Amino acid sequence: MHIGIAGNIGSGKTTLTRMLSEHYGWTPKYEAVTYNPYLEDYYKDIKRWSFNLEVYFLQQRFKDVLEIASSDDVIIQDRTIFEGVYIFVANNKSMGNLSDRDYETYMDLFKLMMSLVKAPDLLIYLRSSVPHLVSQIQKRGREYEKSIELDYLEGLNNRYEQWISEYPGRVLVIDADGLDFQNRPEDFALITDKIDSELFGLFPH
Repeated sequence: MHIGIAGNIGSGKTTLTRMLSEHYGWTPKYEAVTYNPYLEDYYKDIKRWSFNLEVYFLQQRFKDVLEIASSDDVIIQDRTIFEGVYIFVANNKSMGNLSDRDYETYMDLFKLMMSLVKAPDLLIYLRSSVPHLVSQIQKRGREYEKSIELDYLEGLNNRYEQWISEYPGRVLVIDADGLDFQNRPEDFALITDKIDSELFGLFPH
């Protein structure tokens, strides 16, 4: 079984992935933090290198999906291949960093990849407002995240909501505002109760 955790920057995906893997005995799959050979060029000339950068990320994420598909474990994944495509690449396109031609080629490649594997059996979406995201980002204090603008987070949030509203698979939406599942056991229990009901409830979906 493959369970994906989706959500904006600062929504708590990685923390929830770790906690759920420990709670259920599932195998966690975190986004590969590999050096992208296009990164340096990308920041020097974003328009020129966006396509190369995004294709590299796509093939890295596709490797993860293939590994998950071939595993007999229950895998819980921190961020899915879909978010890279429907949120971040779509955002790059709307900002004018990807041409129509490059975007269409990228999407054709993505669709070909997805014809070979299936979507997660369950997608858990951590819905968060921008003020909540900002609070979480400030708490973790990563230097490279300090320059993230509110408009950027808002734009990503809008894309997440649109994507989730059209997502064809099984989705469990968790409203993360007001929850502190890392430090309040009762908040974590609210989430696991919802997951138990979704996966092991009396009435199959």
